[in-house]
Amino acid sequence: MNILITGATGFVGSYLTRYLVQKGHTHIIAIKRKTSRMELVHPIVDKVTWAEGDILDVPFLEKLFSENEITHIYHCAAVVSFDPKEREMMYAVNGIGTENIVNMALAFNIKKLIHVSSIAAVGRVKNEINVSESNKWQRSPLNSHYAISKFQAEQEVWRGIAEGLNAAIVNPSVIIGSQYWQQGTGKMFDLVWQSLPYYTQGVTGYVDVRDVVRYMVELMNSDIDNQRFILNAENITYQDFFAQIATILDKKPAHIQVTPFIREMVWRMAWLKSKIMGGKPFLTKESARASMTTFYYNNEKSLKALPHFQYRPLAETIRETSLQFKESQQKGIDYNYLEFD
Repeated sequence: MNILITGATGFVGSYLTRYLVQKGHTHIIAIKRKTSRMELVHPIVDKVTWAEGDILDVPFLEKLFSENEITHIYHCAAVVSFDPKEREMMYAVNGIGTENIVNMALAFNIKKLIHVSSIAAVGRVKNEINVSESNKWQRSPLNSHYAISKFQAEQEVWRGIAEGLNAAIVNPSVIIGSQYWQQGTGKMFDLVWQSLPYYTQGVTGYVDVRDVVRYMVELMNSDIDNQRFILNAENITYQDFFAQIATILDKKPAHIQVTPFIREMVWRMAWLKSKIMGGKPFLTKESARASMTTFYYNNEKSLKALPHFQYRPLAETIRETSLQFKESQQKGIDYNYLEFD
């Protein structure tokens, strides 16, 4: 295989790149931006060919594909954000960026593409709390702009499949694991460390980042194509999730249940704090409202497709990640990464 990885320095992409190198792959081209942080791929930075560019830059992609005999693509690049300031960029990267990668894959006869989507792209509809791959997207106020952007990205992959592309899609639930502690789900461990007092009664699914990567690689190596798979280890309440982290971090668990009134007040306070102190708000209107929803994500199809595959227990992932967060605090660094077995 001559493998191309987009988003190779991001959360999923960095774990995937390290895993492929660990498995003995030597022909890997990884796309990074000039400003990309490299700490998460530091152990294997010299074992990969790095291509500096942007998936929105079509001439860059055309040159990259024409000069390299790429056979397989892992498309991990995406923007995950609930911040209105990043909305335009998110739609561009997630939608147009995926369109560009699909077009390149078709033009250069790529053998297979694995697209990293999200459970958000499956869609959320009121009074339908059980979600599987058979769910059909419907317009709903429960779908965030991030969800819409990932849905649009998936449509580009399905369009490519209709035009002859061999591809498969994974829809991970909330991906957990050590990373940059001020970004994405890493921020949740930092919030518990700061003794955030609020909890909600919502429910969602969680999955270990290493399981997402292992499934992607096994899916790539299989003859399975033209399908999507929800990747989810367990469904638990937000309260339980944060309580487990708090126990390991020796912090007081959240003890104030969020009512709709508190919810609206807290995200506004977070917005005001970000305006005064700078930086991104730890909570936005979309993420605050999403935290009070209840959805159960079905992983049966993913397990049937790869019968030998098993998800790590969520409690194990929470424990490992929380301990690494503690270690990072002691060392004064803002990142860490889990090792593969």
